Amino acid sequence: MSITQISLSFPLAYASRYCAPSLGLFFNLSLHRRRRRPRLLSTALPPTTSSVPKTTVTTIVSFLPRFLDPHFLTGNCLLSRMERFWSGSGIGTNKDMVEKLQTYGVVRSKRVSEVMESIDRAFFVPDDVPPYVDTPVPIGYNATISAPHMHATCLQLLEKHLQPGMRALDVGSGTGYLTACFALMVGPEGRVVGVEHIPELVASSMENIKKSAAAPLLKEGSLSLHVGDGRQGWAECAPYDAIHVGAAAAEIPPALIDQLKPGGRMVIPVGNVFQDLKVVDKDSDGSVSIHDETSVRYVPLTSREAQLRDD
Repeated sequence: MSITQISLSFPLAYASRYCAPSLGLFFNLSLHRRRRRPRLLSTALPPTTSSVPKTTVTTIVSFLPRFLDPHFLTGNCLLSRMERFWSGSGIGTNKDMVEKLQTYGVVRSKRVSEVMESIDRAFFVPDDVPPYVDTPVPIGYNATISAPHMHATCLQLLEKHLQPGMRALDVGSGTGYLTACFALMVGPEGRVVGVEHIPELVASSMENIKKSAAAPLLKEGSLSLHVGDGRQGWAECAPYDAIHVGAAAAEIPPALIDQLKPGGRMVIPVGNVFQDLKVVDKDSDGSVSIHDETSVRYVPLTSREAQLRDD
């Protein structure tokens, strides 16, 4: 496939931070301010910007309009500091994938590395797809499983809220990968609920989990998956110490904030074309604080009918 180089004007507030090298999309912007140098550089890095005019963005992408498609780049971190992840199918095992994430500083804790090594991503992606490439993968029904670095990022952000005995909610559980990871982290004395509004994905995710290290937890009932509108959470098992949302909301659903336990944390992508991964912390007195962790690109958090409309 040939690559086309295109120059265009782009909102400067966003262009300087969006990059997804694992899919071959780069926004390189030459600015007058100092840019932070990455600690490690990927072989997939874009060309130098020394010859690019000020306020001009150079993109390298096989088909630029796909960037505006809400199903493109799903589950990728687009912040410029993350422009060092691998591409291609050279990673041969799940352990190799985790070690790569450790090398790049995405996986920083022993607990997260252990759970990602225990839950083999290969059980949760389609059979005809290389499972360990750092890219989101379509799973049907206009949905995807996120890229490995996004799974690792969310696990790191939620680690302290996934201690043994705690409760976690996974909204838009998809193929069940993060739901299974959460279940291993909270253990049999904890409780993990996955909510997905596509019945076929719920059924297939149960089969995926049965092949994984989380199978006993599904059988014993401390891990369960349900068909439902994730925007409404799952009140039956609330409140939750940790909530993960795997699709981008236009705004944070009030029901999810209500179901977050005091002292708990939610990780949720918010936005439309330009999205940020927001970290929502609820203090012991019930007050809520929110900060942006990184820029991302996810499918929209919407109704089942709207999601399937373009399928």
